Amino acid sequence: MQFIAFRGMNPWPQFIMTAFVVLVSFLALFVISILVAIPVFGLDEMLGSLSGGDYNNPQTIIVLKYFQVIQSIGMFVVPPLVVAWLFEGNVYQYLHLDKKSQPKSYLLAILAVLLFNPFISVVGELNNMMTFPDFLSGLEEWMRSMEDQAGDMIEYFIKVETLGGLLFNIFMIAVIPAVGEEFLFRGVIQKIFTNMTKNYHWGIWISAILFSALHMQFFGFVPRVLLGALFGYILVYSGSLWLPILCHFVNNTIGVLALHASNKGQEDIEKITNFDFSDSLSTMWIIGIISLIITLWLVNILKKTEAS
Repeated sequence: MQFIAFRGMNPWPQFIMTAFVVLVSFLALFVISILVAIPVFGLDEMLGSLSGGDYNNPQTIIVLKYFQVIQSIGMFVVPPLVVAWLFEGNVYQYLHLDKKSQPKSYLLAILAVLLFNPFISVVGELNNMMTFPDFLSGLEEWMRSMEDQAGDMIEYFIKVETLGGLLFNIFMIAVIPAVGEEFLFRGVIQKIFTNMTKNYHWGIWISAILFSALHMQFFGFVPRVLLGALFGYILVYSGSLWLPILCHFVNNTIGVLALHASNKGQEDIEKITNFDFSDSLSTMWIIGIISLIITLWLVNILKKTEAS
């Protein structure tokens, strides 16, 4: 017997239900992860790591990575699968995983996200220079602190000496977010707000804003919104969630490799995977605008390819 109680719900109740499922899933897996962690790591070690332990201690980083993986699965991977089953029954179809795009479209999508990076770097530099008036200095200080803490955490996560450690970082920072965040934000939330507003542009941009807001990194907020919007348009024009998942994975993997190369002192690799226009503001803008134009052109070709 099929469970159909939540099918046919209006978009707003669907959004509330989705938020509820995310919260319950996160809390449930977090509790389970704690129960598993106590005999594995020890209660003192676990509590010390979660309360801001010594990041130079490898055991602390292992504990934090363990909880990062569980948190990502509980918040992003499991809830969309549950929601898709509740709202439609056919998870594969609801999340747009049932369509196979043309091979050319995958190449176009990858090129689009790669060539979007210079423009994202320009916007990121501007976003990072954001300042608040004096009466909001306390808020700005808090936001900077949050940003610094997130950056410090990533830096400690990235510091690995083995190929296995690097591959695990790619799994944790690229694979799980690419699958989970695209399932949730493009597969579920974008669909809900598109149905709510009757306009896919609104659906794309609202889900992109929520996608960026959930990361709680305010001085990288705008570029993350733009990246989320790119993923959203790729989904709409291709009809397949596999393309934005691939783009998300490629984007995050490049970030992991760039940080890893930086920590290893491999400046040549770092220069390939990063864009630094600090020497010339005019050059920065010119390359950024060209990057945007080429990206829009590639997305338009993708749209025509999938429509043919």
